[in-house]
Amino acid sequence: MKPVVGIVVSNKMQKSVVVAVDRLFHHKMYNRYVKRTSKFMAHDEDDSCNIGDRVGYMVV
Repeated sequence: MKPVVGIVVSNKMQKSVVVAVDRLFHHKMYNRYVKRTSKFMAHDEDDSCNIGDRVGYMVV
């Protein structure tokens, strides 16, 4: 399992949030770093997370 840190982008569900995780990777052809965003759903038992909060969790 890999620990990741992301930003909460949606908290409209009950006991769940959507977290956006940014990562940089090196593009070989353009010789530049490109930012990609992945969205993961995370469990929030207390409904305490708000949009814009920075959270860390484990990706399975």
